[in-house]
Amino acid sequence: MSAIPFDIAATDGAARTGALVFPRGEVRTPAFMPVGTAATVKAMYASQVRETGADVVLGNVYHLMLRPGAERVAELGGLHRFMGWPHPILTDSGGFQVMSLASLRKLDKDGVTFRSHVDGSTHRLTPERSVEIQRLLGSDVTMQLDECVRLPAERAEVERAMRLSIDWAERCKVAFGTPEGRALFGIVQGGDQADLRRASARGLVDIGFDGYAVGGLAVGEPQDVMLAMLEETIPELPAGRPRYLMGVGSPDDLLKSIARGVDMFDCVMPTRAGRHGQVFTRFGRLNLKNARHADDPRPIDEESACPAARDYSRAYLHHLVKTGEILGMMLLTWVNLDYYQRLMEGARAAIRAGTFEAYAADTTAGWARGG
Repeated sequence: MSAIPFDIAATDGAARTGALVFPRGEVRTPAFMPVGTAATVKAMYASQVRETGADVVLGNVYHLMLRPGAERVAELGGLHRFMGWPHPILTDSGGFQVMSLASLRKLDKDGVTFRSHVDGSTHRLTPERSVEIQRLLGSDVTMQLDECVRLPAERAEVERAMRLSIDWAERCKVAFGTPEGRALFGIVQGGDQADLRRASARGLVDIGFDGYAVGGLAVGEPQDVMLAMLEETIPELPAGRPRYLMGVGSPDDLLKSIARGVDMFDCVMPTRAGRHGQVFTRFGRLNLKNARHADDPRPIDEESACPAARDYSRAYLHHLVKTGEILGMMLLTWVNLDYYQRLMEGARAAIRAGTFEAYAADTTAGWARGG
């Protein structure tokens, strides 16, 4: 029995809505977690992030262990106090960033040694050290250390990484222990190989975790492959525990994944797009860099509850983007995070009403119509 209750309030097909209950608050599902990699959701105040409707944010072991250091954060009262976010925080274990950002990395069965992309200093990350760092940060959800391979990859390489990730999952489980009010999630690997995905999921279920993530997707494969892997994986996972699709994705990815039973998501897409002049709206994706917005007095969405979408003209936002003003990045990031939370809010309501399929179809049609 998990120390963290997961209450499923309603289902509609494979889609479900509920809440993951932590001492620091509930995480309503389906949930989108804004990415606060280095103890900040880029271009946003923590209070703004909360006002969009976010229940939880994500931090990252790799970045925080390099700067400012996990021990320093612990001495300063933990990550929640450090970044001014008193609500739940999930921390990614650092495995993906070690593989994608670090230089001169050397992997062995016990862990990985790597050189920092910041200053070239050498570091060692093991399953036990990853769990220790997340404990020092004070994470509400700790992620196991895993090895993520980019796709496409040879089957032998995918299987090797999957088997190693299961071994590391067992070590993370031992290192984590049984702390009150905190959760440990295992991570399914297996690339684009259906049988390896199923084997990974079964291996993690045998170990037993508070929740189960699906990792190693949205790393170069087409959407249909990602969805096919979800369809292979999710039936192997316990119905009574949360399912988290890591690093995903676009609004369309989210709706299609919710329809297949996913409960939690994170992605840099909305914040990164906002910093580069693009917004997600109920009319689809808009690029404020485009010259057609230069003389447009309309707001992004006059019906939006988000001030950034409702109270500024497209012409003004285009001007901010073209001149590189920081305010433009802030406003467009705000628009995007608010839209993602509204998308999740609508999904939760539709699942409760038994109308999720219609909600997804209407939302997709709105993107196609434009505005």
